[in-house]
Amino acid sequence: MGLIGDAEGQEIRARLSEMVHPVRLIHFTQELNLEYGHEAKQLVEELGGLSDKLSTEVYNFLLDKDRVAEYGIDKVPATVIRNGKDYGIRFYGIPAGYEFSTILDTILAVSKNDSGLQPESREKLAAITEPLQLEVFVTPT
Repeated sequence: MGLIGDAEGQEIRARLSEMVHPVRLIHFTQELNLEYGHEAKQLVEELGGLSDKLSTEVYNFLLDKDRVAEYGIDKVPATVIRNGKDYGIRFYGIPAGYEFSTILDTILAVSKNDSGLQPESREKLAAITEPLQLEVFVTPT
């Protein structure tokens, strides 16, 4: 049984029809001792099947060390969202609940090569001269 039902799948397909360029979901997991690991993998794979512009790759965190290092993954489950360029977007954990709409928005933004930021924000970000790591933490309540 799938995690994405038929009605939800139709709604998601409609949202993903706005995609302009292909997007890759690169998912990292492990088989043992990983809470929500199986569900996160299943959700990402089901999501990848809802658009011909969306592809999914799955790697084992413990075995695929080259890919883990390439994407700087330090915990699992983790999903990289990228197109021809890696923007550094990483989702850790299972993208369920409110986070699911966030992952859809991110897929669309990456597909359009547009962050949606206003010009003023883009100017301020362009002025940053040192590497910056931004992390957003979400706790289900």
